[in-house]
Amino acid sequence: MENRTIIATALNEHVRIYILNAKKLVEDARKKHDLYPTSLAALGRTLSVTALMGLMLKGENETVTVTINGNGPIGTIMAVAQNNGDVKGFVGDNEIYLKYNSNNKLAVGLAVGNEGYLKVTKDLDMRQNYTSQVALQTGEIGDDFAYYFSVSEQRPTIVSTGVLVDKDYSCLSAGALIIEVMPDALEEDIVYLEELARKLKPISSMLLESDDLEMHLKGMFEDLQILEEREVRYHCDCSRERFLRNFLTLPKSDLEELALDAEKEDIEVRCEFCNSRYHYSKKDMDKLLKYAKNR
Repeated sequence: MENRTIIATALNEHVRIYILNAKKLVEDARKKHDLYPTSLAALGRTLSVTALMGLMLKGENETVTVTINGNGPIGTIMAVAQNNGDVKGFVGDNEIYLKYNSNNKLAVGLAVGNEGYLKVTKDLDMRQNYTSQVALQTGEIGDDFAYYFSVSEQRPTIVSTGVLVDKDYSCLSAGALIIEVMPDALEEDIVYLEELARKLKPISSMLLESDDLEMHLKGMFEDLQILEEREVRYHCDCSRERFLRNFLTLPKSDLEELALDAEKEDIEVRCEFCNSRYHYSKKDMDKLLKYAKNR
């Protein structure tokens, strides 16, 4: 498994753990979006946690969408994940390269900003979607997800997510760790987790030292029980046909205008999630317009 994930329990099943080695996932995102280091770190952190949130979903057709906007120079970050392990995303500005002067680390918090929100929308294959939004705390992504779990889902949760970038801008290491406290947890479990959180290394540093996920987890919990292993991947499900169907959601006046534009040159549509481009001719637009008028 290239983007291996382990789901486990520990502390007498009072906590549930998700850990992901996301190096290939994040590198695939970098290549698709030509990401500079800080943009890569911000999107990589978001993708990694969102991928794990997708695995938490129960139904095969369920999805979770995370949107982050802190009014920083990077703009909006979005990631979408499914229960089958597919995840995709994008950033508003792919060419951000900021560092903190104090420690020379990538300045994700400065790039994202903290005067905005983290919004989670879950499509649970029901009539209405579930949406929850919290104020950003730091813009560093991991802290903000932990705050979301605590406030919106009322689950004390440890979240560690990180991306290390190599000199050539490629992904050197990336991953995410989520430790959820179950409702029946004891006070001693909370104390243990608080101490663990204080001494826990950044997940990207842990995975750079070793990609042995079991070793890392067993170092945290003596009674670790692995439930299952999963794989995630960067995958966009866009297609020429899907964008063609999306045209039908437009007003007829807009379709008429697009049909006129297509007389001069093909209509080009670019997918924000994977940068694929699709072209539609005058013939395509005329067929759509005819179908729309007959509805």
